[in-house]
Parts: sequence; structure tokens; C-alpha cells
Amino acid sequence: MSPRRTLRPGGPPIRQHIDVLWKGLTRNTPTTSPYSSLLPLPRPYVVPGGRFRELYYWDSYFTMLGLAESGRTDLLEDMVQNFADLIDSYGHMPNGTRSYYLTRSQPPFFFAMVGLLSPLDPAASFARYLQQLKTEYAFWMEGEKNLPGAAAHRRVVALDDGSSLNRYWDDSDAPRDESYREDVAQAQTTPRDPHETYREIRAGAESGWDFSSRWFADSRTLASIDTTEIIPIDLNALLFGLENAIRAGCERAGDRDCADDYTRRAAARRAAIDRYLWDQSRGVYLDYRWTLKQRIDRVSAATLYPLFTRVASEAQAASVARAAEGELLKAGGIVATTLDTGQQWDAPNGWAPLQWIAVAGLTNFGRSLLAEKVACRWMVNVSRVYRQTGKLLEKYDVIATDRPGGGGEYPTQDGFGWTNGVMLKLMALYPADADLASVDLCPGGQGG
Repeated sequence: MSPRRTLRPGGPPIRQHIDVLWKGLTRNTPTTSPYSSLLPLPRPYVVPGGRFRELYYWDSYFTMLGLAESGRTDLLEDMVQNFADLIDSYGHMPNGTRSYYLTRSQPPFFFAMVGLLSPLDPAASFARYLQQLKTEYAFWMEGEKNLPGAAAHRRVVALDDGSSLNRYWDDSDAPRDESYREDVAQAQTTPRDPHETYREIRAGAESGWDFSSRWFADSRTLASIDTTEIIPIDLNALLFGLENAIRAGCERAGDRDCADDYTRRAAARRAAIDRYLWDQSRGVYLDYRWTLKQRIDRVSAATLYPLFTRVASEAQAASVARAAEGELLKAGGIVATTLDTGQQWDAPNGWAPLQWIAVAGLTNFGRSLLAEKVACRWMVNVSRVYRQTGKLLEKYDVIATDRPGGGGEYPTQDGFGWTNGVMLKLMALYPADADLASVDLCPGGQGG
């Protein structure tokens, strides 16, 4: 067998393995038992796997990338319709389909899911789901009107110049049902009101990055978590994408007033992102601590989101690409942050969604070689672990690359929806790199 191939001894090729996994990860729960926390859904859907046995919000977009490559347009339609029904029912897409998740959402990728239904003409799908896109936007912007400067309400932060950006939040300040013991124990490590700690932890869970040094005042410990004081670059880049999706849907529907409104909203957000989240001296996008009126000088993979939704200018994208290659690209892919804190959304871990954001964003701005480097190193990493274990995992160590990712509140899970999805998508985009057995064979090699 060629050393370039990634067949696991005694196991199927990774593509075949993923295609089989879709069936095992598909659920159909149009009804649920009276005392269950599970929310019913009218159509089939794909769960992440492992301990995650329900539908999760942002996971699903990355899973759907792979479903599209597997030709499962039926499941794509089913899942988008499920999300639309949830938004219609609850006014937003909850973190996941459990009753105890209804107080928060997750990174707003619904517009990107909708775009997958008609990739050659996304405006057609945006027009079809325009009402749900607007409803989700209203959820994130609730309280925007009449909010004084340097103040916040739920997920909106009004800034001194009259502009508005967004933060993560949760409407509850109690321990999480799914991690009750951990939250109570954590609250006991800090002198502040336990309910403040619970809110900050819950807001961190809404971010999807649960947990990361991005949300820690001291950059190191969960006890210092203060998520609600931070305006994150990834959330605001995604809301820029949502504003543009609504604009495109309104244009297709012939609603000029709506299209003009969301054009203005997107332009105002871009200007605010440039003012508050772009750091000219470092040439990267950074999170912003609105309570102290200062950027947080810690780069993370979130800096690539403005390339994914095209918030960045050409010059900004070029600068971010240089920084990402120099600070975030490791032997096994893009690292979440440059700090090793023991949290799962910090070094040395990399995650499938962050690889896709990087690859798609870099490609948007013509950084094709760097995009391929990221994709190739990640595929080699995932394939190596698959050869060793026969599993696709939730997260990976992108620095050592000879072990799974670790850290966080629970053991690394296998399954795994978004890893499957991103892997299939990258293998389709870079077929010449899909079966390489060593990162040294990737474009530029490990050190290039």
C-alpha cells in the first residue's frame, strides 16, 4: 500500500466510514414522552454523537457540509425545516433541542445552512426562509432601540458613538441543568454572587466555545469568566452575514425598503467592527471588553470569521492571513487560541468548525495556498487518528498531532457530526491532499 494512503488496517476508507455514520447519527422524534426534556421535531435530523444525542445549533451547519457531499439533500431540507420550525415556535434557535436549552442560543449559522439549499443562488433560499431569518435577527437585537450609550440589554451592547454590537448572554442565572454539579462547584471558587458566575458560564455556553481563555478576565481560570463583558468578533461577523442574507432575501422578494434597511444595518456593523474590533497595530481582529473600553490583546481563531462572512477589506484579509499563518497554523491545523489553560477551546486543541471557517474565509480572499495548507494539515491529523482508533473525534490536538484533543468538562467524544462534515467537504475540495499520510507531503510541508 502506498504510504500516501489513509486506509485503516482492517477498516473501511474514511469516506465510506462517514457515509455509514450518517445513518447511525440520524434521529426521528416527531413526538416525545410527556416527561422528557427533548423537544419534538417534525423531520429527521443528525446529532453530533457521543454524549450529544439531540440536535445542536451551530454543530449542524458543519455537519450539513458533509451531508451535501454525501448527496443527502433530503436531510439538508429536513434539518433546515426543523430549524425554521424551532424559530417559529420559540422566537429563536435554542442551543439544542432540550427544554433546558431554551434560555440561550448558539452562534447564528442558520443563514449559512439556508444558503446550502441553493448554493448557486442562495438568495432564492434566503427569500424562502426570510421570515425565520428576520425572527432570529430580532432575537439577537432585542432591546436595541432606546438603549443608552455604554449600556447593554440581553445580547445587544450600545457603544459610546451610538453604534450597536452584540455579545453572548443567557436569560437564566441558575446552574446549567446539564452541568449542575460542575457549576455549583465552580461558583464556590469565587467570592462574587453565584448567580453572576452562573450567568457568565451560561453565556460562555451560548458562544459554543465552552470554555476558553477568550472569556476569562485573567486569561487563565474559569473562576474569572466574564463572557457578558466581551463583544466577540465571531458573533458580530456572523450577524453581519445574517444582515446580508436578509438583504439578499428582501431583494429577491422585491421588498426594496427591507433591502435598504438591512444594507444600512450591515454597513453600520462593519463600521463598528472596524472601530472596536480591528487592531491596526497587530493586523488582526480582536474581542473587545466593552466595560473597560479596550480590545483584548489575545488572538484566537475567531479572527478569521470576518473573512468567512466578508466583513474584512482586502488589506485586512491579507493581514489576518499573515497573522493566522504565523500564530495559529500548527502541524495539525488551526489552533483555537495560543494559550494552554486546560480548557478545551484553547491550545493545543483544534476543532473542525474553525478549520472550515479558516479555509472558506481564506478562499474568499484569494489566499488559496494557505487555505490548502490548513485543509491538508487537518485532514492528515484526522486521518492519522482514524487509522489509530477507527474513530472520528470531536476535537484534535493540532500541536502534538499524535493524540486526540483534551481538556474541558468531559472526555473527548467520538461520532462526530461536525468532524465528519468538514472532513468530507475538505476531501472534496482538495482530492489530491485527501489521502496524504504525512503533513510533510502537504503544500509547503510542515514548516512552510
